[in-house]
Amino acid sequence: MAARRALKAVLVDLNGTLHIEDAAVPGAQEALKRLRATSVVVKFVTNTTKESKQDLMERLKKLEFDISEDEIFTSLTAARNLVEQKQVRPMLLVDDRALPDFKGIQTSDPNAVVIGLAPEHFHYQILNQAFRLLLDGAPLIAIHKARYYKRKDGLALGPGPFVTALEFATDTKATVVGKPAQTFFLEALRGTGCEPEEAVMIGDDCRDDVGGAQNVGMRGILVKTGKYRAADEEKINPAPYLTCESFPHAVDHILQHLL
Repeated sequence: MAARRALKAVLVDLNGTLHIEDAAVPGAQEALKRLRATSVVVKFVTNTTKESKQDLMERLKKLEFDISEDEIFTSLTAARNLVEQKQVRPMLLVDDRALPDFKGIQTSDPNAVVIGLAPEHFHYQILNQAFRLLLDGAPLIAIHKARYYKRKDGLALGPGPFVTALEFATDTKATVVGKPAQTFFLEALRGTGCEPEEAVMIGDDCRDDVGGAQNVGMRGILVKTGKYRAADEEKINPAPYLTCESFPHAVDHILQHLL
C-alpha cells in the first residue's frame, strides 16, 4: 500500500464539532489554537443553512473562536455559485437568516427550487408550490441532504427528508451541493495548494463529513459530539480513519501521529 502524503490541511466541521448552537465543545478553542500553531492550513466547512455567513461569524466570535470569514466555506456559498452558473431564478426554501447570502440573486418568477433547512417554511402550501415548479421542469438544488442535526433540545429533522419527498413526488433527482458531494470538498480545498490525500476532515456526521471526505481521498476523523450516535462509525465503508471523543482528542491525534 502506498505511503500517505504528509498532512498539509485540516478541514473542520462547525456545528456539532466545534460548537452546538451557542455552546462551545469543551476545550475546542484551546485545541484550535494548538492546531494553528502547526504548519497545516485550517479551513472550516459547514452545511449550515440556518444563518448567513455573517451571522455564523458573530456566533463564533461570541464563543471566542479565532476564525476569519475567508477561512469558512459553506454550502450556502456553494449553492449560490451553482445558481449563478445555471443563471436561474430560484425559489429559496431557506431560513430567512440565510437570505443575505443570496443578496442580488433574482428570485421573482422562479424557474428553479433551492432547498436548505427551513423549518418555518416546511409546510404544505410552500412545499406544494415547489412541487409544481419541479413538475414544470424546474431543477431541484439541495443545499444538503442531512437526515438530522443536533440542537440544544435534541436531534431534529434536517432538510434531507423534505428533499427526498420532493424527489419522490416529482420523479426527479436533486443536485446536492453541500457535504457529502465530492465537489464541495474539492472546492473547499481549492486555493490551499493541497491535494485530498494531504488533508484530514474532522466532523460529527459519519456519512456527510467523514464518508464524503474519504470518498475524495481524504482521511476522516469522526468525533462523538453533536449528532453522533453509538455505532455511527459502522454505517460507512471504509470505516472512519479514526473515531474519537471530541475535537480536542482529534487534534491530539493529529499532533502526535500525523505531523
